[in-house]
Amino acid sequence: MSKVSVQQLLDAGVHFGHLRRKWNPQMAPYIFMEKNGIHIIDLNKTSAKLEDASKALRQIARSGKKVLFVGTKKQAKEIIAEKARNCQMPYVTERWPGGMLTNFVTIRKTVKKMTQLESMLKDGTAETLSKKERLVISRTKAKLEKDFGAIADLNRLPAAMFIVDIKREHIAVAEAKRLNIPTFGIVDTNSNPNEIDFPIPANDDASDSVALILEVISQAINEGLEERKQDKNKPAAPKEEDAKEAKGEAKAEAKSEAKAEPKAEAKSEAKETKETVTAEADSEGDDSKASDEESN
Repeated sequence: MSKVSVQQLLDAGVHFGHLRRKWNPQMAPYIFMEKNGIHIIDLNKTSAKLEDASKALRQIARSGKKVLFVGTKKQAKEIIAEKARNCQMPYVTERWPGGMLTNFVTIRKTVKKMTQLESMLKDGTAETLSKKERLVISRTKAKLEKDFGAIADLNRLPAAMFIVDIKREHIAVAEAKRLNIPTFGIVDTNSNPNEIDFPIPANDDASDSVALILEVISQAINEGLEERKQDKNKPAAPKEEDAKEAKGEAKAEAKSEAKAEPKAEAKSEAKETKETVTAEADSEGDDSKASDEESN
C-alpha cells in the first residue's frame, strides 16, 4: 500500500477546513491552526488516520466482504462512483433511501423488481403489452436503476461503510451505528468525528481532496482483493499436508486395531472352548474304559 505524503495532501487542498464560526469543538484535536477565519487541518494526523483506515479496509476486502461507499454531494458523487467501480464495491450517490440498512429486506425486494422489469424489456415480454404499459415499465425501471442500480449486487448487509461528509449523510451513519456496522469517512471541521469509527480529518468539499483520499482507499481495497485471490490459489502448506496424512494413518491404524481385537478375542475363546470339549471327551473316555476293566 503506497503511503500518501503530506505534500500530496497539501497540494490537493486536504488541509482547508470550514469557517471558524461553523466548526465543531470535537474536531479540536485535528485542527492545526486558524488562518483568516478558516481552520487548517493537521495533515500529519490526516495521514495517520488515512493509513489506519486503509489497513482496516484492506483486511475487510481480504475476507471477501463488501464495503458500501456513500456520498450524495455534487462534487463527490462522480468520484465515488468511479472509485467504487474500480474496486468492485457497491455505492450510493443519488440519495440515501431511508431504511436501506435497517429495512434491508424491503430494499432487496425493490432491487428484485428492478431486475424483473429489466428482464421483461430484454426478453421481449414487454412487447406483448400496450405502448402505454411499456412506457410505464421503462420509466419505472429507469428510476429504480438510478436509485438502486449500484447496489444490485449487494445481497447482504455490507461489512463496512465509507462515507463522504458524515454530516450530510447523518441518516446513513445512524443506520450503520444501529446495526453495529463499522463506519469510515472523511470528516471536515464542521462535523463530529466521534460519530464514526474511523474518521479521516480532511476537506470534504474539494473534489481534489476527495479524489486523493478515495484513490488511497480504493487501492487498499484492491490490494486486499488481490491477496484474497492469491490465498485461494496458494497450495496447502507441506506441514499441514503431513499433519493430515499422519492423522489419517492414525485413524486407519486405530480402525484396524478395533477390527482385529474382536477377531482375536473370538479366536482365543473358540480355542479355549475346543480345548475344554476335548478335555471333557478324554475324561469321559477314560471313565468308560475303567468301568469296562472292572466288569471284566
